[in-house]
Amino acid sequence: MTLLALAFVALLLANVPLAFVVGISSMTFFVGNADMSLMVPVTKMIYSAQNFALLAVPFFLLAGNLMTECGITRRLFDFCNISTGHMRGGLAHVNILLSTLMGGISGSAASDAAMDCRMTAPEMIKRGYSKGFTAAVTAYSSLITATIPPGIGLILFGYIGSVSIGRLFVGGIMPGFLMCAIMMLTAWLISARRNYGRSRERRATPREFLKSLVDNIWALLFPVILIVGIRFGFFTPSEAGAFAVAYAVVIGKFVYKELTNDKIVEALRQTVADTGMIMLIIICSAVFGYVIIYNQAPQAIAAFLVTLTENPVALMLIIMAFLVVAGMFMEPTVNTLLLTPIFLPVAKSVGVDPVHFGLVMMTTITMGSFTPPVGVVIYAVCSILECPLKDYLRESLPFLACVLVLIGLMVAFPQIVLFLPNLVYGG
Repeated sequence: MTLLALAFVALLLANVPLAFVVGISSMTFFVGNADMSLMVPVTKMIYSAQNFALLAVPFFLLAGNLMTECGITRRLFDFCNISTGHMRGGLAHVNILLSTLMGGISGSAASDAAMDCRMTAPEMIKRGYSKGFTAAVTAYSSLITATIPPGIGLILFGYIGSVSIGRLFVGGIMPGFLMCAIMMLTAWLISARRNYGRSRERRATPREFLKSLVDNIWALLFPVILIVGIRFGFFTPSEAGAFAVAYAVVIGKFVYKELTNDKIVEALRQTVADTGMIMLIIICSAVFGYVIIYNQAPQAIAAFLVTLTENPVALMLIIMAFLVVAGMFMEPTVNTLLLTPIFLPVAKSVGVDPVHFGLVMMTTITMGSFTPPVGVVIYAVCSILECPLKDYLRESLPFLACVLVLIGLMVAFPQIVLFLPNLVYGG
């Protein structure tokens, strides 16, 4: 284990891609252990890629890419502008609300941030919003996308931890909308102090709002149909991904009539690239997870943490503090695959509901994408918007505080997460 840890740190510091950091460091355990066959990691890699639940990942990625290509994103932007554009700092609210609605489509924080950088952010800068504020709003609002179902991270957590993906999806609804409300309040306070303008001169009339709602009804209904379908057994979470693809094709081809063959090919190309990256991380993480379990690391960590406290809230806060730090150095997918087998048993040992733990964990580690030194979303947003990192960091502090407050509330009040799953599925 010592050699594995040293190799992991050395490769990480050498900026080796994270999938190879995990895979190569894991192999050092088998190379340095004469009692272990090299067929074990090969077998684990093959077996890890053959789980039926993982079919949800490429299907939902493809559905998100198809929906973006067929004009749903543009229509949602118009709907958000009609809904919140009349408020002080209107485009900031449009940015946040758009990320909330995109949660039912893309399921990826990085994808949402990149989309907002090209759609909402340039107009914000043109209208006088500072680059730092624009970058901070764009980055942190994308955290909502990863929380609202169907988040890809929630699927991976459910797969690794054997937790109901349907419950995780439903559990993400209330925290996602609460996060939206807190961020919009923060954006309004900052906009009022800086006198940022509105994107619309007046509040939309009921007729305008209703027309926009009708235009976007197919996009807004998608997550509702998804959750209802899973809850009542029309399809499993994996089959729901296939349904999502069919839904996107039908809406794009026959309702909005914007999904051309070229756009389908582009969506497929992007999905293949994204799926390949995620699957490489999954198969390498399977070997890493085997080594951790073989050496009984979860049991040792659980025993140590329980000696510190058996209070569920205190223990959750300790784990979340560790995850905040881990999120600064590794992307959410890697953290989910590596740390779920370690910390989920610890949380369950003191009576924490796995759905509650999963939503708090995914919110915490996804937040790491927006913090230095290795935050993936930071550098993507700052690069696209040509925003100095110091400006982003200064402007992001209020939004970082918002997320930390929300995480604290989710830890202290589990019903924020569990109310809807218990209502839909039973306690």
